[in-house]
Amino acid sequence: MDCTCITALKRICRIIATLVPAAIGTHVYAQSSVQLYGIVDGWVGYERLPGNSGAAQMGGGGLSTSFWGMGGQEDLGGGYKTVFALEGFFRPQNGQYGSFNGDTFFSRNAYVGLVSPYGTLTMGRLSSLLYLQSAQFNPFYASFTFSPTINQLYSALGTYPDYPTDQGIPGGTSWSNAVQYATPGFNGLSAQAMYALGNQAGENGAKKFSAQTTFVRGPLAVGMTYQYLNFSTTPGDLTKLIKGFQSQTAAQLGVSYDLRVVKLFGEYTYIGNKLLTSNFHVNMLQGGLSIPVGVGRVLTSYAYSRDNGPLSQTRQTAALSYDYPLSKRTDVYAGYMYDHISNLSSGNTLGAGIRTRF
Repeated sequence: MDCTCITALKRICRIIATLVPAAIGTHVYAQSSVQLYGIVDGWVGYERLPGNSGAAQMGGGGLSTSFWGMGGQEDLGGGYKTVFALEGFFRPQNGQYGSFNGDTFFSRNAYVGLVSPYGTLTMGRLSSLLYLQSAQFNPFYASFTFSPTINQLYSALGTYPDYPTDQGIPGGTSWSNAVQYATPGFNGLSAQAMYALGNQAGENGAKKFSAQTTFVRGPLAVGMTYQYLNFSTTPGDLTKLIKGFQSQTAAQLGVSYDLRVVKLFGEYTYIGNKLLTSNFHVNMLQGGLSIPVGVGRVLTSYAYSRDNGPLSQTRQTAALSYDYPLSKRTDVYAGYMYDHISNLSSGNTLGAGIRTRF
């Protein structure tokens, strides 16, 4: 072999020696992870909705709606990473997917996003900002069985037509076709904004947006949310629920303060509804307590709503529960909720259950 070939081979070897460690280093640096997680919550008891007959129940979500999810991230370096989540509700009492018949498979969340030093951008199906704040500032969090806040806002207009009401937030707890930006946290202050596209001309999801900000300092937490929903006259809108429903705005202020011996919760929600021929509004107040008792907690909450709409209703909902942890992941609980809407017979829910996280 002549000197020219030997020199060329040496150069190739030096190039390979330089590139291989760099390639290995890049592979190691861009680490990724995927996790399986969720909650299984089952309860048994008695339930009677306002204006309805009661029945014994075996339900799939006393303190939390059961769900499962897969989520993960990939570190891209420089403070950047991609994230994703696929999460779906299910009903352990019968094995069906979704929190109700007709719910989508990944009904809780289904998104992909990019995290950066300048904030987080996600897109897909995302939990509503108003729903998340409503859960954060009441002691029962997101319980559709015992939380007065969640029942008055989300187990009402357009969700459970088992009782007549013109109060509540339509559109569910998650938005499809949504894009969200969340700021980095700064001295306890954070903010986020979401817009949901209609994806077809005249679709009622157009002009759906919300903004939310939270401030946390020690035991104090304060949250504010604004939400706007637009409805057109195309099939599939809420005209069948309230004739001539055009749009809805909602604003909420939530506060909590942890005194250690008791944690205080409070919420005020204003809902404005625009109809073709008239407008009406709803005011809702909620106050609650979480009291440590031994290793467990006593939870109590009361919510009151009043509207000047077509039905001119008042609604009063009160709940009391005790939650006892068996381990870091599993707890047992018992609870009672009273629910009264004017001109309807009162509702009552009484039950006990077990919840485990994985």
